[in-house]
Amino acid sequence: MKRARTKAAWRLFLYPKAVVSVVLPAAIICLLSSMVAAGHTKPEGRVTLLSAARQAGDGPVLSGGRAEQPRQSRTVRMRVTAYCPCSKCCGEYSDGQTATGHKITPGDAFVAADSEYAFGTQMIVAGYNNGLPVKVLDRGGAIRGNRLDVFFNSHQEALNWGVRYIDVKVYTGAGGT
Repeated sequence: MKRARTKAAWRLFLYPKAVVSVVLPAAIICLLSSMVAAGHTKPEGRVTLLSAARQAGDGPVLSGGRAEQPRQSRTVRMRVTAYCPCSKCCGEYSDGQTATGHKITPGDAFVAADSEYAFGTQMIVAGYNNGLPVKVLDRGGAIRGNRLDVFFNSHQEALNWGVRYIDVKVYTGAGGT
């Protein structure tokens, strides 16, 4: 009985169809898994999950089944002031709508920037929106060059911000503009 099992095991490797249907797929799976592990290994030699390995500026990300190009960023020193939707800040444009047509709602976080920055450009302004990226959704008459206006819901919050000179991270490329 033991001899019959041994013969059956050897037949698996002797018949070409068996090799193609069993051994070849196993070899391909091993090869692919080692390639994926090598591509996502930290310098210390540890393999991390794809979701844990993703950081801004890393390689392509799968989004909805398609690969997105990594976003690039540059840092720009800007004069950052603040505004709210009141008539003191916006004058005749205090209708609760931005230049993009976005209807302002409580809790909104966005910036008004020069036309050098396309609508939808994402920026990180230190000290604003908990360090999360915000989009350019508005323009302003006094906002020219390296100036920004960050949006607040109340006039007092805008006054409390004051005038700050901040290094702003501006994202460009896929997903940034």
